Amino acid sequence: MLEETKPTTFSELVQISGLSHGTDVWLGNANELIYNGTCTLSEVIGCRDDIMVYLIYQGLDPSLAFKIMESVRKGKGVPEEWEDDMKSNNVPGWYIDSCKKIKYMFPKAHAAAYVLMAVRIAYFKVHFALLFYAAYFTVRADDFDIEAMAKGSASIRVRIDEIAQKGLDAAPKEKSLLTVLEMTLEMCERGYSFQKVDLYRSHATEFIIDGDTLIPPFNAVPGLGTNAALSIVEARKNGDFLSKEDLQQRSKVSKTIIEYLDSQGCLGDLPDQNQLSLF
Repeated sequence: MLEETKPTTFSELVQISGLSHGTDVWLGNANELIYNGTCTLSEVIGCRDDIMVYLIYQGLDPSLAFKIMESVRKGKGVPEEWEDDMKSNNVPGWYIDSCKKIKYMFPKAHAAAYVLMAVRIAYFKVHFALLFYAAYFTVRADDFDIEAMAKGSASIRVRIDEIAQKGLDAAPKEKSLLTVLEMTLEMCERGYSFQKVDLYRSHATEFIIDGDTLIPPFNAVPGLGTNAALSIVEARKNGDFLSKEDLQQRSKVSKTIIEYLDSQGCLGDLPDQNQLSLF
């Protein structure tokens, strides 16, 4: 719809919100009117309120204009006697025909609320990119592939293709991950990147901004839940970890998690055990 209509104003975005949420408002109706040059995006019927306001402007009695709006938005069309009133007030034929096709219409206030929120989000995405991505991955995303994410665009594309090739056979978690990977790819293509999970700087549950990068939280690690993530953060308050053994004992995380963090280079040169060799 955006590609076909090419909106340039806030009011046109509200119009599109109404068109996209209605039933038989866009397809086979408004889109054909715009495509054929019968009218413009701003002139088609987008929200239920538009009908009443337009009809009053054309000269119909406000009470009748309201009744016509209610009839149309409920999918009941326009009774013949009302159609005559519309014609006598110079309402064009295409407008009346459009009213007859509509099955359900969105209220303008609801459409405006959607667009207002969308514009706010878009503003942050454009002008405060890392704040947007940090908030998105922290709040909206549940599944991650931090290994692919940290390696950059090429690795992310490979992972996206792997899931996409499965089609309908992709598991629910993979479908959820696909959305996250697409957002991740967008972020990387804009010149930003992900670091590895950092034993001493990662937050338990929130992505942290560091320059032009994001540091993933501990709960982004596969199999590491929020409680375990909080446990690691609490344990490091008591000083640096002396070894992998010390990390496991103090944080109570599983050996599998320790091995994963080590394989991803998150533990640096941390020795396996506390004891020192004299020789």
